[in-house]
Amino acid sequence: MRLVVVGATGAVGTQILSILKERNFRVDELVPVASPRSAGRKLAFDGRECEVQTLSPQVFEGADLALFDVDDPLALQWAPVAAAAGAVVVDNSAAWRMDPEVPLVVPEVNPDAALSRPKGIIASPNCTTLAMIVPIAPLHMAAGLERLILASYQAVSGSGKVGIDDLWEQTEVIAKEPDLASAGLAGDVLTGGKAFSHPIAMNVIPHCGSTKEHGYTGEELKLCHETRKIMSLPELRVTATCVRVPVVTGHGVAVHAEFSRDISPDEARSILSGAPGVELQDDLASGEYPTPLRAAGKDPCYVGRIRQD
Repeated sequence: MRLVVVGATGAVGTQILSILKERNFRVDELVPVASPRSAGRKLAFDGRECEVQTLSPQVFEGADLALFDVDDPLALQWAPVAAAAGAVVVDNSAAWRMDPEVPLVVPEVNPDAALSRPKGIIASPNCTTLAMIVPIAPLHMAAGLERLILASYQAVSGSGKVGIDDLWEQTEVIAKEPDLASAGLAGDVLTGGKAFSHPIAMNVIPHCGSTKEHGYTGEELKLCHETRKIMSLPELRVTATCVRVPVVTGHGVAVHAEFSRDISPDEARSILSGAPGVELQDDLASGEYPTPLRAAGKDPCYVGRIRQD
């Protein structure tokens, strides 16, 4: 297996390499690719040192698999180059998600979709879509999903390293002015950072992504459109509100789901307890429910607070 990882030195790329090693993914040759400023760096992987290269057609020669974690313009330009070289491309950007000739795949939900890839590219959904859809899909199979009302609580890591830096830098400012913070005057000393137009420390920002039509944001429309495509439910009624919260990592989603038949909380728990990629933490009385800190660094989608309206 010759594996190319594009964006290998970024926050997500680093995590990809960590998971590949953790899961003993067979890699005979790793080719880490990153921006010119990282070229020549050595990355340790499975007891070997791999030199970081820059994007070029040559890096994809003989590749079996190419994992992309770059911005949309780079993914649009280079994913077809990798596919033309014979690699199966898995792209983490938004560039290819809604292309009708590119499957949008969640392994726990629609793995067979990956078998049909006319352009040689498989798209991975938005992180918030992924967290929500893994537990929703088995409930849909059991009871027929008709409507979703979603509210997300998205960590600053979703905006990359600059988002994390904004949170830390602003938190340090507040730590030096505790009286202002306790008096509710933190806004007097904080300003927006590089990632967000408003301060994120001690704040929540109901604006994730770019501004779109009808009062929605880009993140909200991704949740709606991607959910319909992954679940093959083009007429599914979905609405979403996405909020950035002062948490480093771990997105949360509050989900109100309506089904074509009655489904009790106990039945939902029974279904989810055996669903791949799902772990139940659902005992309010004893404080058992998902939190970002408990989920950080772990793979499952944690589900709790199950109840009927």
